[in-house]
Amino acid sequence: MVILTLILIGVAAFILNFPFGILRVKTRKYSLAWLLCIHIPVIPVIFMRISTGFTYRVIPFTLGVSILGQFLGARAGRWWFSS
Repeated sequence: MVILTLILIGVAAFILNFPFGILRVKTRKYSLAWLLCIHIPVIPVIFMRISTGFTYRVIPFTLGVSILGQFLGARAGRWWFSS
């Protein structure tokens, strides 16, 4: 059950970060909007981790999945906006 919960948190973190990665493509690098696109999805991911009782040991997993969502979202955004 713990593994399933961790997988669901990972999927949620990815799905939450993907659209922010797409939005990040259209903002100027290091601007306030760019920083918000990176940091706003972190708050719900932290809330999900804490509310399910996971400790700090799963932070590398959730961070990695969030970065993957941002990266793939940015790739999709570049492809979408270049068409």
